[in-house]
Parts: sequence; C-alpha cells; structure tokens
Amino acid sequence: MSLNRKLATRLLVYGIAIGFALLSAFPFFWMVITAFKANRDLYNPTNNPFLFNEPPTLDHIRLLFFNTPYVRWLGNTSLVGIIVVLITVVLAVPAGYSLARLIGRWGERLAIMIFLAYLIPPTLLFIPLSRVISLLGLQDSLWSLVLVYPSFTVPFCTWLMMGFFKSIPLELEDAALVDGCSRLGALVRIIFPISISGILTTVIFAFTLSTQEFVYALTFISSSAHKTISVGVPTDLIRGDVFYWGSLMAAALLPSVFIALIYNAFLDRFIAGITGGALK
Repeated sequence: MSLNRKLATRLLVYGIAIGFALLSAFPFFWMVITAFKANRDLYNPTNNPFLFNEPPTLDHIRLLFFNTPYVRWLGNTSLVGIIVVLITVVLAVPAGYSLARLIGRWGERLAIMIFLAYLIPPTLLFIPLSRVISLLGLQDSLWSLVLVYPSFTVPFCTWLMMGFFKSIPLELEDAALVDGCSRLGALVRIIFPISISGILTTVIFAFTLSTQEFVYALTFISSSAHKTISVGVPTDLIRGDVFYWGSLMAAALLPSVFIALIYNAFLDRFIAGITGGALK
C-alpha cells in the first residue's frame, strides 16, 4: 500500500511537471512553426497549423533582417538594458542592504512603501513623466528610457535584495567586525561574495523588465531607428490591417531564446536568489 502510494505520488509529480513543461514550451513551439512556415501554408485554414504542410522557408527571417531595422532594435534594446542594469545594481544593492540591516524595524515599512511605488502602473506614470522628459529635451532619445526605467526596476530589486540580505546571518558581519573589518570592509569581503545569487537575480530581473517594457517606449520614442524591440516589432510589422505573422513570430523568438538560455545558464543561482528572502 505504501509502495503504491509512493508510486502514485511520484506519477502525479511527474505528470504535473511534464504538463507544466509542455504548457511553457508551447509558445516557443508555436513561434518556431509560424516563423518558418511559407505564407501559403500559414494562411490556408485547411492545413494542420501544428505541422509543416509545405517545406520550411526563411522568407520571414529575410524580411525581418533586410526590410526592417531589426538589428538596430536589438542594439538599442541591449544598450538600454545594460545601462539600466548597471544603474539598478548600483542603487538597489546598497539600498536593500541598508533597509535590511541599518534601519531596524523602519526598514520593513520603507521596503513596503518602495514596493508599493513599484505597483503604480506605467499607464498612470507616463503622463507626468512625459512632462519631465519634455523639459529635459529627451524626446525620441534612448536616454529617456534610461532615465525612466529605473523608476520601476530599482524599487522592485531593492525589495528583492532586502529579502535576500535578511537571509544572511548577522553573525557573519559581527565576526568580521570583531576581527577588525570596517562596516564597508565586511560588506565587500563577506556579504557581497555570498550575495552573488541575489545580485545575479537582480541583474536578470532588471534586464528582462527593461527589455519587455512597452508603454514608456511607445510614449517617448517615435523614430524607427531609436525604437526598441518591444515597440519596433509591433509597430513596423503590423501595417494597417496587414499582420506579418511569420516575421512577428521570428522577431519574438530570437530574443526569447536568448533570454531563456540566460535563465537556464544561471538557473541554480537564480532559484537561490529568488528563494533566499523567503527562507528568513
């Protein structure tokens, strides 16, 4: 009975895991099928949409790379994402440490206020921020996105890092201080090296949040050469009532695979960073 129960439990766990994996992989499968299907195959309602009924084609990839500034969009997105990540790490890591260790009980209240600031939707904030961007003369400039994106990456990553720093025993710092380290020395030599998982999680979250943002990019960027992927793809590949579905799926597939590989490469550290704050 016990053996049967263990077997049933294991089958249930594997069944849920396989079902979730198939559900998660289906968007990638659909993007691959659509990106490499010929238009005659893609738009024929009698064909099986899950199979290649005609030989695959690279026409949609050629349209994407040779008839749109897609490479430029990739460069713009990467540039904005990297700068935003640097700003976020520089601000969020010390802020999270301060809220976790130096302010006491007020740290938690301030952390909740910071997280609530993150919850304010961009559909409300873009109106006052557009006035700020206009006064600074940053319309249609990537620097407008560099200025605005930390407004939602820093609060979230500060809250994330605060939870991670709380999971690190305070006795480690006390031992370093007793051995002669200053507060800054203990932070650099003891805390940061064992916080790599949390910092890496912050980097991944800040990069993905900035690369997928749509409202601010649509509001502040108008020329095609300055657009990021999140805006350039839907605005340049949907022309009136004509949807270039193959190129749209190819444009979404390429950065999605890159992001998925990054997540997979640092999966163990990412899980440790996400769950670090929950263990406290």
